[in-house]
This record gives sequence, structure tokens and C-alpha cells, in this order.
Amino acid sequence: MLFLSALLLLVAFLAGSVPVGNAVLTRAGVNVRMTNAHNLGVENVLYRVGPALAGLTALLDAAKGFLAVLMASSLGVPEVTVMAALAAYLGHLNPPRFLFGPTPPRGRGNLVLLGVLAGLAVAAAVPLWAAALPVVVYAGVAGFWGYVSGATLAGLLTFTLAVASLPLSPAAKLAALALLVAATWRFKENLGRMADGTEPRLGDPVPLAGRRTDEVVAAFMIHPMSLENFWSARRFAWLRPLVEKGLVSERGVRQMAESLRPMKVGELQGIRTTDGKSIRCYLLSSPLLPDVFRDNPDLATKRAIEGARLAQELGAEVFGLGAFWSVVGNKGLDVQAAVPDITITNGGAYTSGTIKAAIPGILEHFAAQGRDLRGATAGIVGANGVVAFGIARTIAPQVGKLILIGRDLERLERSAAALRRAARDTEIITTTSYDTLKEADLIFSATSDPNPVIFPQHVKPGVWIFDEGRPADVHESVHALPGVRVIPGGVVRPPGGMTSNIDLQFGTGQVPACLAETLIIAATGEHHRKSLGQQTLTDNINFFVEQAEHLGFQVVE
Repeated sequence: MLFLSALLLLVAFLAGSVPVGNAVLTRAGVNVRMTNAHNLGVENVLYRVGPALAGLTALLDAAKGFLAVLMASSLGVPEVTVMAALAAYLGHLNPPRFLFGPTPPRGRGNLVLLGVLAGLAVAAAVPLWAAALPVVVYAGVAGFWGYVSGATLAGLLTFTLAVASLPLSPAAKLAALALLVAATWRFKENLGRMADGTEPRLGDPVPLAGRRTDEVVAAFMIHPMSLENFWSARRFAWLRPLVEKGLVSERGVRQMAESLRPMKVGELQGIRTTDGKSIRCYLLSSPLLPDVFRDNPDLATKRAIEGARLAQELGAEVFGLGAFWSVVGNKGLDVQAAVPDITITNGGAYTSGTIKAAIPGILEHFAAQGRDLRGATAGIVGANGVVAFGIARTIAPQVGKLILIGRDLERLERSAAALRRAARDTEIITTTSYDTLKEADLIFSATSDPNPVIFPQHVKPGVWIFDEGRPADVHESVHALPGVRVIPGGVVRPPGGMTSNIDLQFGTGQVPACLAETLIIAATGEHHRKSLGQQTLTDNINFFVEQAEHLGFQVVE
């Protein structure tokens, strides 16, 4: 009897694992990775293939759960039948790779659950009311609340309590509880999105590329700049008091953050260009803190690749790498190579373009304050980088002295030699010391350092600082110095009334230029303009500046 029971449970697992619904969709030419649990499963399939094919796939998924339970019921032992329901569901959630390849399709299993409940009722393993009541609860919660995942868990909780009240063995009751636990684990990301307010409800439109001619979909990868940013995500807010009370260590939080795959944490809506195109942008995050990008670049690249795949599954046409994501994987080149079917950009071209657009205004305002621009000293922090050197090239002919600060003195000297040929009347010096900034009347900073690099001891009162660094290169204490003006760089206001459920920390209705570049590529369809690798083409910089103005994007000065 034991051997036969084990054999029937194995058969139930294998029956549940067979991807019959996905097989039908694949044969119909539908990319099943675009109809997955990141959106609404059945509803999303309905949008893509219509009611006939969607109904067939739903029926097949339910049928495999129903048949798996019915086969196990032939033994005549209710406990084994309930355990077969669990086995079929686990098989659907975790199809064996040796049978279905390295990336087997994994659904959420709502239809399989419906099938196993029907099988339990038909086989009389549980009373009809114990199988029907969870369906009624599911329908009620889904209709009232709109969250499919929440409704599924409510229905399974009802089933668990119903089985617990029946005169069945502990094994059957544990199997019912295990169904609830397995579903909760499967829906953990959905629960996180519910906490963040980004989980779609029944009836909400599910944006996918090509569905609406007036709407394009993009995605953008962000990360917390500090633990304070980590707590700001509502799904992680519960951890903060535990850390403050010493119940969870900060190291433990960091280890957890490094283990988490990319997730959808926010969404930008209400962006509408002057030519009438709507842009929806998903905000994705793998919550790596800035030091991880420096200490474990391979992990950061892996997470960026996973984020690109998630963006593609969500239906995005363009995926932007923000903050320190922009430098991983050879500045996006490796990420694009790993996920070739979605356009990936590190945002460098428009970031340079916003600087190009903002600097003339900054210099004009500086001179309008009665400051002698031609006799001024300017400091360039991060001058070994492409963006900072671009700033140096722009302002070198307009000031009396230019201080280039970077980590590689030999490279700085080569850059300085080129600048001296173009600006013969400007004194240009190179250094690795921040103390020389004390001479500067104007400072332009664009580093990739995860921590502030400019402190009060480095600057003099009245200095103007253009801070392009993300996170900020200027320490907060600098703002309190007399007459100091800190101007955030690379900040853009998209057209329309942009709303977001998450604070990007660039000001209300404002985004970083690298995100704006992602949006502009999506709006124009000019995917070949993407920024990847070390080089930034002047032609692309000019393109984004011109298109941004045409579409209604405004640089914040």
C-alpha cells in the first residue's frame, strides 16, 4: 500500500508538471514568457489570444489537476487523494528541469487549484462544501478587492480550515496546509507588489508593447542609495524596527538584499508627449546597496540581466539602467548581449545632453550675479570620467583656471594636454587632491563614487556647485555654508502630469536624465540611439537634446 501510494503521488506530481496550457500557446505562436505571473495570468492570455484559446488553455490546466487527483483516488484513501492535490500543484509550480529543459514554464496555478478542488469533490475525498466554499471565497475576494493573488490565498486558507475541521488524518490536514504555504511562497512577489501598491487588479489594463498605438511601455532599474531608501519600500518597512531593536542585524538585511531577484516596485504614469503619445514606465529594483556594485560586480551584472528579462516579460520595449546599474556589465554591453530581444540603455547620451543644455544657463547666471567668469577658477571632480571630461571641454575656454581632479593622474594629464590645445589662455592643472577645490569659484562634479566626496573643508563660501553625481557627490553639510549654491544636475521634468507611487528623490514630477533617455527611446522608436559601453556619440547627444525639446521634456536648472 505504501509503495502504491508513493507511486500515485509521483504520478500526480508529473501530471501537474506537464505544461499543457503553455504548449498550446506556444504552438499558436504566443511567447509564453510574455504571458506570465508578473501580469495577470488568465486575463493577460485573454488579451493576447482571445477567449477561445484562453478558455482552452485554462481548461487543460484545470484538467491535469482534476485527473491527477482522480487517479490517486482509485486507491480509496482520502488522505492520499488530498496529498495528490498538493503533489499536482507542486508539479505545476516546479516542473522538473530534466524533463522540460533549463527554464520550464512556471504558472501561478489557479486553474490547477480549481481542478484539484473539483477532483477532491468528485472523488468524495472531502465533502462538496469543503471544495466549493474556497471557490466562493475566492470569487468574493477577487470581486471586492480585485487582487487575484490575495483571493487565491483567501480561498486556500478557507480550504485549510475546512479540512482541519474534518475527521481526516493529520497527513491530510498537513497536505492542505502545505497547499496554502506553497501558494504563499509562489505569490510572495505579488504580496510585495500589493504592499507597494503596484500589483494590478482585475479589470486594470495590462500594458504590453503593441497593444495600444498611442502608448509605449518602458522599464527602468533603480536601487536604494542607503538603508533609509531600503526602508522606504513598503514591502521592507517591517524590517526597520527589528533592526533598530537589534533583533535583526544590518549585515543580515544586506545579505537578504543581495539574495533578492529584481522586482517591480513602482510605476510612472501620466507621461504624455506633445505629439500625444502616452508613456508608461515600470520601476524595477534589486535592492543592492551602492557598495555592492564596487565589491561584487558579477552579482550586480547578474541582477541587471535578470531585471532586463523581467522588463521584457512585463512588455517593456526599452530597459534603462539607472544610478550604479548604468556601469555594470561593461556599462550595459554585457546585459544587452544576454537579453538581445529588448533595447537596453545606460542613459549616458541624454545625461551628457542635459549637462550640455544646463551649463550655458549656469554660467550665464553666475556672470549675471556680478561674478567674473573669465577670471574665475573652476574645479572638475571625476575628470577621468566621460561626463566630467565633457563638462571640462565645455567650460575650459570660458574660465581663467581649470582644476581637473580624478584618481588616475596619468590619464588626467593626457586629458589636460588636449584641453590646453583647445583653450590656450586657460591655466589647467591636474591633481588627485580635493584640497585644491578650495580655490574654485565653480565646481562641476560627476563621479560614480557611492559616497559623498565633497565636504565643507574642500570648498570656500560663495562657491557654486553643479552636482551630477548619483548618489550626490556633495555632502549635505556643504549646503549650510554661507553663499554656497548646490545645483543638482541631470534632472528632467517629463511632459504631462507624471505620477509615481515611489519617491525617486529628484523632486515631484521629475526624473534623472538616464530615465528620461529610456522614455525618449520608447516614445520615438529610435532604438539604435541607445547608450552602451564607454563611448557616447555626439550625434546621439544632439538627438536626445533635440527630441527632448520636441516631445516636451524640460531640463531642471
